[in-house]
Amino acid sequence: MDTETFLATAPDGESQALQALWWEKKGDWDRAHKLLQASTPDNDWVHAYLHRVEGDLSNAGYWYRRAKRPVPEQSLAAEWQAIISELLAAGD
Repeated sequence: MDTETFLATAPDGESQALQALWWEKKGDWDRAHKLLQASTPDNDWVHAYLHRVEGDLSNAGYWYRRAKRPVPEQSLAAEWQAIISELLAAGD
């Protein structure tokens, strides 16, 4: 599935990480954050991203470490695209 199709489709049946990215992109940060309470590498990565969106860089750093991912230097939009591309490719 490509990003455009993903965004046009309700996230039911997708992983929690993908659902969270969908809800964040639709403007519901709180709903996205609530989806990520179970710790998995993908959830932790998206959790980190959400705290970066929120501007809580200290908390974001904690979640990037848990996800074993570097803190990105790219824009939020570029990071969102990188995460979604990797997660969608993993689901193919």
